Amino acid sequence: MELKIRKLTENDYSLLVSWWKKWKWPVLPKEFLPNNGTGGYMIEKNNEQIVAGFTYLTSNSKVAWLEWIISNPEYKEKDRDEAVELLITTSEQVCKKLGYSFMFSIGRNQNLINKHKKLGWSVDNTRSHELVKKIN
Repeated sequence: MELKIRKLTENDYSLLVSWWKKWKWPVLPKEFLPNNGTGGYMIEKNNEQIVAGFTYLTSNSKVAWLEWIISNPEYKEKDRDEAVELLITTSEQVCKKLGYSFMFSIGRNQNLINKHKKLGWSVDNTRSHELVKKIN
């Protein structure tokens, strides 16, 4: 069976929370995510969820931000890399159709960085830190 992509739904959030916990990531509140946790895509195969990610769409620039790419820690098939690449390229295509000129992402996982490089993304090799403050 081939990989399929779909938009995230309300029902996906609890699954993503379980993935974040298993990978020892912080659990992101829905209001931190685009469209309250539905602003992204899920890649599946045979009704098994493999990888998901979120796309933030700016309204004051031509930049879209692809972030929080997370995979199913229990998925063991060899096509996980293909699923991640499908997520990235689909996000690129959608953003391009919406009129965005640039995509931005932050990453520290070397496999994910390598996939971005393979797909033509520029990677700054200087380490940086994500800075977040809840203001309300």
